[in-house]
Amino acid sequence: MLKFLRKITGTVILGVVVSTAPMVANAEMPVKPDGFPERPITMIVPFGPGGGSDQMGRSISGPMSDAMGVPIQVINKPGGGGRAALPDFMSAPADGYTLLQFSDDVFTHYPAGRIKENPTVDWTPIGLANIVFSQIYMNTDDDRFSDWESFVAYAKNNEVTVANVSHKGSMELISMSKIEEVEGIKTQQISYDKPAERYAALIGKHVDVLFEQPSDVSSFLDSGRIKPILTILRDRPAAFPDVASLSDIGLDWTPLLRVRGIFVHGSVPQERKAYLEAAMKEAYETKEFQGFLEKKFMTAIKSYSSSNEATKIINDMIDTYRKAYKDLGIN
Repeated sequence: MLKFLRKITGTVILGVVVSTAPMVANAEMPVKPDGFPERPITMIVPFGPGGGSDQMGRSISGPMSDAMGVPIQVINKPGGGGRAALPDFMSAPADGYTLLQFSDDVFTHYPAGRIKENPTVDWTPIGLANIVFSQIYMNTDDDRFSDWESFVAYAKNNEVTVANVSHKGSMELISMSKIEEVEGIKTQQISYDKPAERYAALIGKHVDVLFEQPSDVSSFLDSGRIKPILTILRDRPAAFPDVASLSDIGLDWTPLLRVRGIFVHGSVPQERKAYLEAAMKEAYETKEFQGFLEKKFMTAIKSYSSSNEATKIINDMIDTYRKAYKDLGIN
């Protein structure tokens, strides 16, 4: 299984030791390779506005634009659990002017056999900018249950629904299958590619709970409209000391985490890839982006990974998901 998480401090991600210490500001940007870039860059986000992928893409695009001296246009192309954006990305010239913001939901389509593009051959990650844990949330006004223990008791006697963004074999569904197994419950998963619809489903009580990351729903947490009832980490993080975690429910399992970053086409010239990687790292280290991470509960685990590190992480995740699909009988 993924060695994603040993402890919140001194996190180990697939053998890459990642410190939680603040990053030292980068030196000057390298010289532009043959003037690249000299015109606006497009960043495609494969999910709808308002979710974690959209927030990450828009939050890092500004500092990246400043680092490179050209605008970055962020466009959303939701659908198919992230697949709907791939034709536009793959048909664009392999010149570095088209970026694909991604999450693990996108590249796990490859081990599931739903896409033919190899995420580290046909595409190249220029880095990771988010690595974050998930939680299960309830509507604060729901009077049927108040915490994880009472939710499980309710689920044992009633049909319950879980809103998420997922496809068969996604991080969400694999995680829920592990939780269902240890708790002796069954849930119905309802998937929404558009974050606004996903969150409205819980707020409007059209579903019973929501599977999401705290970074994505921080505004709803701040307003008190929803609350977490289970943190999908081995132990309770400092930010949520009163919320049950996997150790509390007796689940001895290394949790899958949400990762987000940026791909370029694999055929982009190496010097352009290197320049884009430098721009992403420069953007990640800015006070602006660090403030975004702090506000969105994404500082428990230091999220940045270089292109080489991201490639290893993604390849190891693909192997892990293949094994999980086999174990769960997912084709």
